[in-house]
Formats: sequence, C-alpha cells, structure tokens
Amino acid sequence: MKNKRRFAMVSVAVIVVALLLEAGILKYVNDTNAYRVSKVLLDRVVTVLDKNDQSEEELIKSLKDDYIVRAKAVSYIVDAKPQVENDVEELQKIAKLMSVDEIHLFDETGRITSGSVPKYFGYSFDSGEQISYFKPMLTDKSLTMCQDVTPNTSEGKEMMYAITWNEAGTMMVQVGLKPQRLLDELKQNEISTVVSDMPVYKGMEIYVADADTELVKGATDCDKIGRSFRNLGIPTDIKEGNKPTVRQVSVDGTGCRCVIRRDDKYIVAVTIEKSFYMTNSVVAMLLVGIYLVLASCGMMYMFSKIMKEKYEKEKLLYTSNTDELTGCLNRHAYETDINKLDLKKEWIYISLDLNSLKHVNDTYGHAAGDEMICAATACMKASFGEFGRVYRIGGDEFAVIVTQKPDELDAMTKHFDSSVAGWKGEIVDSMTISYGCVSSLEEDWEHVYDIAKKADRRMYESKSRYYIDSGIDRRK
Repeated sequence: MKNKRRFAMVSVAVIVVALLLEAGILKYVNDTNAYRVSKVLLDRVVTVLDKNDQSEEELIKSLKDDYIVRAKAVSYIVDAKPQVENDVEELQKIAKLMSVDEIHLFDETGRITSGSVPKYFGYSFDSGEQISYFKPMLTDKSLTMCQDVTPNTSEGKEMMYAITWNEAGTMMVQVGLKPQRLLDELKQNEISTVVSDMPVYKGMEIYVADADTELVKGATDCDKIGRSFRNLGIPTDIKEGNKPTVRQVSVDGTGCRCVIRRDDKYIVAVTIEKSFYMTNSVVAMLLVGIYLVLASCGMMYMFSKIMKEKYEKEKLLYTSNTDELTGCLNRHAYETDINKLDLKKEWIYISLDLNSLKHVNDTYGHAAGDEMICAATACMKASFGEFGRVYRIGGDEFAVIVTQKPDELDAMTKHFDSSVAGWKGEIVDSMTISYGCVSSLEEDWEHVYDIAKKADRRMYESKSRYYIDSGIDRRK
C-alpha cells in the first residue's frame, strides 16, 4: 500500500513538475513568438510610415504621368474622330469619359481654338504667367508637359494641366483637373488609410499615434482613431530609439502584450491579446497531462511539443505570406521577395489590375467581385506560376515576378489572354485584366521599385485603352 502511495505521489509529482515545466516552456515560446511577430509588424509599420512621409513627390509624379496619359488618350480620340474637334458638347462628353474637368485644343501658334470650355477660346501662351509655362511646346513637338497645381490665367482657379501634341503635330491637346482630385489621391496615403489596410491576425491590433499629441492617427480598429494612448491604456513614457519596448497592458479592459516604439514623429504600438495564445496553451497542457498519466513518459511529451511548435511556426509563416481569399502570396511576401531580386539578372515584372471590378461589385454584389478576383488568380497561376510567383498586393491589384525562362514571356501572356478570354463564372459572364510588363534588362535601373513603377504605368496605359475602346466610364 505504501509503495502504491509512494508511486502515486511520485506520479503526481512528476505530472505536476512536467505541467509546470510545460507551462514555463509554452510561456517562453509564446512570448518569444509573440515578440517576433509583433516586431515584424512594428518594423513593417515604421517602414511604411517612413516611405509614406517621403512619397508625396513620387505620388505627384505618378499623377502627372497619369494625366499626360489622359491628354494623349484625348488626342487619340480627337485624331480618330476629327468631327469632334470643334464640337463643344462632344468634347465635354470626352472630358467626362476621361475623368478630366477641361479639354483645350491649341493651334500651332499656342492659341486655344476649341475645347470643352468656350469662354477660354482665344487665350494663348502669351496671355499670362500660368499658361506661358507651356511655351516650350512650340519649339519641340516631341514634348509632353504637366504643370503643378497653379491658378489658371482666366479665373485664378486652382488647376493642374497636362498637354501633348497630336500625332500629326498640327495641334496641342491639353487636359485640366481640379486640385481636389490630387487631394483625393493624397488622402489614400493618409496614416489612417495606410494602417487600416495592414494585415493582422485576430486578436492583434496596430496603433499609430502622433508623438506630440499622443492621439491615434491610424489603427487597424478604426473605432480607436482620435482617442489618446493614455485613454486606451497604452503607455507613452517610451524613450525614442530603434529598439522596441515590451509592456503588459490593458486596452479597454482587455489584457494584452504590447510592443511599442517611439520616434520624433510617431508612437507605434502592436498589441496581442493574451487569449491569442493562452487558449492553445491551456489545451496543450491538458493534453500533455493526460498523455503523462497514460504513458508516464516525459520524453514522449517533449517530442510531441517540439513537433507541435514546429507545426505552429510553419503555419504562422504560411499564414503571414498567403492571401486568405485567393491562396496566392500576399503583400508581405511581395515586399520580402522584391527586395531580394538582382538587377543584374534577367527577370520580368508584370503589373496586373482587374477592369470594372467596382462596377461588378455594385451591380452583382461582392460575391461576384470575389469570384472575379479568384478567377483572375487562377488564370495568373496557370499561365505564370510555373515560371515565377503571383502576388495579390491590393484589392484588385496583382503582381507577377517571372524569374524562370523570361524569354518565353510572349507564350505566357498569350496563354494568359486566352485563359482570361475563355473564363465564364457562375455570377459574372466574363472579365478583362489590364497588365504591363517590364524586363529587368530594359534599362540601367537604380532600384527594383523603379521597374514596378514602370510596369504600373504600362498597365494604366493598357487600362486607359480598355476604357476608351469599350466606352465604359472608368469610375464605375
């Protein structure tokens, strides 16, 4: 009896010690993994914010490129339909189609002879300081120009103008847009928008506050925007530096592990609810306890835990790099992979974007939009997956990086065009995808992102041609 009691006591002691050891191991591993995941997110947010602060000029440049494309598109339309050259109503329709506010047609002397705004007829490059900006067009017909936001000559109205010569070199075509359009584009880069689009797991949140006011300017939970860190329960007594600080906090009454970093502009915090990993820990401890009672073997328990942790890490890695809807690689994987590319080697960057997705969502519902996005991904994987990697980097924006057999690009794109053209869904009958391709050996690039930007421009040119040819309002 005594031996049985001793054995029972020893068994209980072994189980208790094993469970305590398991609890300690789980806490250490979970805290370590939570810190690593939080630090990755934290570093990513800081990097995006730094780039965001420096990207306004790049954004304006890309907008100028887009407006020049619109001016060229209007020029092509007028060349194709000469009868609209002096038809104000038709030019106004074209302006609406191309999402511009004004169209002006200049003769070879720099005088406005026609357009969508008759009251400007007769103005010339000599009429004022603003319009004289375009005088170099008179001496070089290969030029295309786009002006920064400037008060126009006629009314002092804030406008942004782009101009180009037509194909025959007989007239100049200018488009004008109100600065509100530029502000709308810049608004997409606001911290609230940037942070809300950050991918996080359930139970994790990202907060970005102004370093001076300590008010939340961006958060993955939009309801928290405008509140102060102190009100939320996030500490602000953090020293500036690159090394993050770890604190146990209570955010609106919910216990969280918080990783915080502060610089001269922002305070960035990533929180993980304790329940994010505590539930799994409790279940694991219970299973281990049962296993120890039945098997009385600590070594088997340790082996099972090692395998479990390996699985969890692999699952976490897969989830952090995979788009949930389509199953292709996500923005996080894209940013990691693109920075590893060698500009001295040959590879192809393809920028892709679905056409009329907003119209499909508005007409048939988001289930139809998801059907199109998944179908587009399937076509990309079927055509390019064997030769590279497919990424979903936005709602309907994709990128493909072809690193194998780039000389067979034509065959790949033909197969892709055929796949897209032959697709028919259960909700939507058809789809079209605009894309632009750029080779790493086309130019002497300074950075891989320059290749991505050029591919984007080519894709947008393709998209503009699609909307012109199809007659669809691109805003729908």
